[in-house]
Amino acid sequence: MKKLKSYYMHLRQPQSSVERKWIFPLAIGSIVSLFLLFLTTLSSSDGTPLIPFYRSLTAYNSIFVESKLKPIPVSTLPPPPRFAYLISGSNGDGKMLKRTLEALYHPRNRYVVHLDLESPPEERLDLQNYLKDHPTFAKFGNVMMITKANLVTYRGPTMVANTLHAAAILLREGGDWDWFINLSASDYPLVTQDDLLHTFSYLPRDLNFIDHTSNIGWKEYQRAKPIIVDPGLYMTKKEDVFWVTQRRSVPTAFKLFTGSAWMALSRPFIDYCIWGWDNLPRTVLMYYANFISSPEGYFHTVICNAQEFRNTTVNSDLHFISWDNPPKQHPHHLTLADMQKMIDSNAPFARKFRKDDPVLDKIDSELLFRGPGMLVPGGWCIGGKENGSDPCSVIGDTTVLRPGTGARRLETLTSTLLSNENFRPRQCK
Repeated sequence: MKKLKSYYMHLRQPQSSVERKWIFPLAIGSIVSLFLLFLTTLSSSDGTPLIPFYRSLTAYNSIFVESKLKPIPVSTLPPPPRFAYLISGSNGDGKMLKRTLEALYHPRNRYVVHLDLESPPEERLDLQNYLKDHPTFAKFGNVMMITKANLVTYRGPTMVANTLHAAAILLREGGDWDWFINLSASDYPLVTQDDLLHTFSYLPRDLNFIDHTSNIGWKEYQRAKPIIVDPGLYMTKKEDVFWVTQRRSVPTAFKLFTGSAWMALSRPFIDYCIWGWDNLPRTVLMYYANFISSPEGYFHTVICNAQEFRNTTVNSDLHFISWDNPPKQHPHHLTLADMQKMIDSNAPFARKFRKDDPVLDKIDSELLFRGPGMLVPGGWCIGGKENGSDPCSVIGDTTVLRPGTGARRLETLTSTLLSNENFRPRQCK
């Protein structure tokens, strides 16, 4: 017993200062280590460590920043674009122009229609009243008519001037659109606007769909070197262009390009053509004022000589057209016999059609799902179809799109046009 007591008293005695120096840190270190080991065993319900010590200091500090941020909702669908259309016609085209407009209409788009000065006043007044009295056009206010008609010569620069006039109107009236598309009354769509808007939602909005080539061939002698005068610039009745006996050389300040007169041009490029901040559009326009068939060369030459835009071209006019070989001035009129070829082309537009040709009724029923005298139904039309009712008589959300089989055809076309084999190699050269 005395031995145990003496041993116990020995342990209670104060120890030397050297011994106390290492005992205290050892005890504190052991406690901290046990605490940290305990924390690492804690985890959330999904197995994620609550205290991830393996993260770097930067990552650790970011916890405090991220905790203050709210996640931003990201839509998987891009917003639908808007198109700006010019639909033009001449004497006798009023009825066909109305039909083409109905087949192209969508509340998101903007439209300018023009019947040239050759049309009688009664025909232009009838079109004006039709636009004013149409309930949907009046509600959205997105269809305008050039009431002070221009005299347009197809083969002369007045057609280019009329196109620029319409583009300037569309820019003045808000300019909240992405592509400008010029069509005539003898053009007709092969897809719905929902199909077109849906497909173009996924495309870069600086692309310009314009058929073009610098290989002008026989056109150098027959179009570039002759000098013509467009009577539409100073006469009140339409006549063919006048030819001047003197010829000119090909310009050296810019390279000539040629192609189709029908195109879908981006808003930035239209801005450039109207404002012309480096004066190239005006210089080229002055040259094409005496050029035969200037609509087939003006925009092509401007875009391919402008460094800012020459790499934005897609070599297509988005049309199905049946030409002779070699092509003449005007293409064949399309009929029922061309229906399958039009569909197989995957093109969104076709030309040219005779007024009230049966093929138009077939396009309406099988491709556009449009009743006689009605607008093409889309996601914005929420009315019923019972007993021949117009579904577009009841209007819903205009941003809702209901693409169909036409969108799949368009996707095939755009994928081909923008492929590595076609896009870059076929740009301005």
